[in-house]
Amino acid sequence: MPGPILSIAVVIVVFILVIIGLIKANLFICPPNEVLIFSGRRRQTADGRQVGYRVIKGGRAFRIPLLERVDRLDLRTIPLEVEITNAYSKGGIPLSIQGIANVKIAGDEPLLGNAVERFLSKPLDQIQEIAKDTLEGNLRGVLATLTPEEVNEDRLKFAQSLIGEADIDLSKLGLMLDTLKIQNVSDDVGYLDAIGRRKTAVVHKEAEVAEAENKAESMVKSSDSRRRGEVAEAQAQLEIVDAQNELRVRKAEREGESMAAEKRAQQAARKAEVQAEQEVEQERLALQKKRLENEVIEPARADRESAELRAKGAAANILQNGLAEIEVLKQKTEIWQATGGKSKDLMLIQMLPNIVEQIADMAKEIQIDHLAVVDSGSGNGGGLPGLVNQIGGLAPAFFESIKATTGVDLAQTLTGGGSSKALPEPVGSAEPAGSTEQSS
Repeated sequence: MPGPILSIAVVIVVFILVIIGLIKANLFICPPNEVLIFSGRRRQTADGRQVGYRVIKGGRAFRIPLLERVDRLDLRTIPLEVEITNAYSKGGIPLSIQGIANVKIAGDEPLLGNAVERFLSKPLDQIQEIAKDTLEGNLRGVLATLTPEEVNEDRLKFAQSLIGEADIDLSKLGLMLDTLKIQNVSDDVGYLDAIGRRKTAVVHKEAEVAEAENKAESMVKSSDSRRRGEVAEAQAQLEIVDAQNELRVRKAEREGESMAAEKRAQQAARKAEVQAEQEVEQERLALQKKRLENEVIEPARADRESAELRAKGAAANILQNGLAEIEVLKQKTEIWQATGGKSKDLMLIQMLPNIVEQIADMAKEIQIDHLAVVDSGSGNGGGLPGLVNQIGGLAPAFFESIKATTGVDLAQTLTGGGSSKALPEPVGSAEPAGSTEQSS
C-alpha cells in the first residue's frame, strides 16, 4: 500500500517540477531598457502589414514552445565618435570635423519594426558601425551647404542642420539620434587660421581704435566727471551749509518749543500748585467753618435759644409784675381818692424807707480811712463838740430839705401833727401775687 502512494507522490512532484521548469523556460520578463521579439507567429500591425513577430516592451510574456523564438534588442544609448577629414565645405575649402553623437534603437512603432528587420540578432558593434557611417555621410552632406565661417562660428546651427538631415536616414534604420555635439573644426590649408589672423588684425585695429577712442572718451569723461565732481562738491558744500543753517534753525525752533513747553509745564505746575493750595485753603476754611459752627455758632445758637427762653420767662415775670403793679396802682388810686390830701403824705412815708436805704447804700460806697477834727484855733478844744453839734443839727436840716423838696412836713407827720386818723397799711409793702423778686 505505501508503495503506490509513494509512487503517486513522486509522480506529482515530478509533474510539478516539470510544470515549473516549463514555466520558467518559457516565461520571459522584459526589463525597461530592452524589447523582446517573439518570432514564429504572424500578426497584423497597426498600419495593416503582416509580420511574423510580436514585440514585448517592458513586462512579461509566455513563449509557445516549439512555435516561437525569443530575441532581445537593447534600447540603451550607443555612443559614437564621428570624424571626417578633407570634407569640402561651401566654397571648396576642405575641412576636418570631430564630434560625438548618441544614438539608440527606437522603442516605438513603426521605427521599432525597422530596427527589428535590420538589427535583430546583430551584435552591438555592427549596429554602432552602421550608425557611424550614416552620420558621417550626413555630416559631409550638411558641410557642403555651409561655409567654413558658418561651420566654425555657428556650431549650434551646424549641429541642428546635421540632426535634421540625419534623422531621416536613421529613422529608416530604426535608430534615433539623441544628441550631437561638434567638438572641433579645422582645415589643412590654413584657411581658418588666415581668417583668424585677419579677424585678429581687425580686432587688434578695432581694439587700438577703440582704445584710443576710449582714452579720448575717458579723458573727456574724466574731465567732465572732474567738473561734475567739483560742481557736485560745491553743491554738496552748499547743501551742507543749507543743512547746517536749517539744523540751527530747527535746533533753535526745538529749543524754543522746549523752553515754551517747559514754561507751560512750569505754569501748569504753578497753576496746579495754586489750585492745590486753593483746595487746601477751601478745605481749611470748611474745617474752620465747621469748627466755628461747633465752637461758636452752635453755642451762640444755644445761648440765644437759652436767652430767648430766659427772656420769655423774664417777659412772663415782667408781665405778671406789670399786671400786679397795675393792680397796686389801681388800689393806690382808690386809696388816694379815699384819703384825699393825706395820700401824698402817706406815699412819701411809704417811699421814705427806700430813700433812706438808697442814701445808706451811697454812704457805703464812700470809704473814709480816717477823720481829722481840726480846732477852730481858739484853743479850748471846740473841734469835737462842734462836730457833735453839727451832727445833731443834721436831722432838722434833713427834714427841712425834705419839706423844701417835696412840700411834705416830715417832722409834723412823724410827731402826729397831721391827721390822727390811722393810716392804712402801706400798699407797697404788700407783695404781688406770683412775684418771685423783691423790688428794690
